[in-house]
Amino acid sequence: MPTVNVNNQVIHYEDSGGDGPALIFLHGFLFDQSMFDAQVEALQDAYRCISVDTRGFGQTEWDGKAFDLYDIVADVIGLMDELGLEKPTIIGMSQGAYASVRLAIKHPDRVKALVLMSTRKDIQSQEFNENYKTLRDAWREHGANEEMMNSLMFLLIGPQENFGDHWRNWRPKWSAFSGEHMYHTMNALLARVPLTDDEIRQIEVPVLSIHGLADLGTPVALADQLYELLPNGKGKVRVAGAAHAVSMTHPDEIIEPLRAFLDEYA
Repeated sequence: MPTVNVNNQVIHYEDSGGDGPALIFLHGFLFDQSMFDAQVEALQDAYRCISVDTRGFGQTEWDGKAFDLYDIVADVIGLMDELGLEKPTIIGMSQGAYASVRLAIKHPDRVKALVLMSTRKDIQSQEFNENYKTLRDAWREHGANEEMMNSLMFLLIGPQENFGDHWRNWRPKWSAFSGEHMYHTMNALLARVPLTDDEIRQIEVPVLSIHGLADLGTPVALADQLYELLPNGKGKVRVAGAAHAVSMTHPDEIIEPLRAFLDEYA
C-alpha cells in the first residue's frame, strides 16, 4: 500500500507508474480514489495515473483533527514533492475539484492543466448549508440511518434501479463513517471560504469541465457559471442521465473527450 507522510498525515495513493505525463485524481466527498478506477484503466497506457485518498477518506491515515480544503491542497503538494512531480494535470471531482481550483490559484506553477468534474463556483446558500449541517449533526448524534443513506446515494450516485452495483459497493463504506468522522469531513466543505470571480480568473491553465445533466446537488448551470469565468476553458462535457459521480457511473461517455483534452494539454 503506497503512502507518503506529509503534514502529519499518512496519505494513501495508487500509482500506475510509467514515464508518461502525470495525472493526479482527487475524489469527491464520501468517495475514495477507487472512484477513478475506470479512468486509470483507460489512460494508464499513455499517462502516469496517481489517485489519492484525501484526508478522512479511503485508506489515508488522517489524524482526526479539523481541516479545510487548503490542507488538502497542502497534502497534494507534499505528495507531488515526494514523488518528484513538478507540474501534473489535476483531475478533481466535486470536493476534489474545489481543492483543485484552490491549488491552481495558490500554486499556479505546479499545475499543467485542470479537469473539473461535478463542481461549481462557490455560492453562499444558507439553505444548502443548513440542510447539510442538519445531516452532519444528526449523523454525529445518532449515526447513519436508512433514510440518510438512501438520500445521499440517490443524490451522489443516482437512482438505485440504474446504479444498484454502486449502491451496494458504497453503502457499507458510508455506513462505517462515525459521527465524528462525518462531522469533521463535512466541515471541510461547509467552512470553505468562497472564491471571488477575480481569483477564478487567475487560473490560466487549460480547463475541461465535465458534469452530469441529472446532478441535483450541483445543477449544471452552476458548473457553467464557473466555466465562463475561466480564461482558458477548452470545452464542456455534459452527460445525460448522470448524477454527481459522473466519472464512476458514466465512464464510457467521458473517456473520449477526456483523453482528447489530455493528449493536447497534459
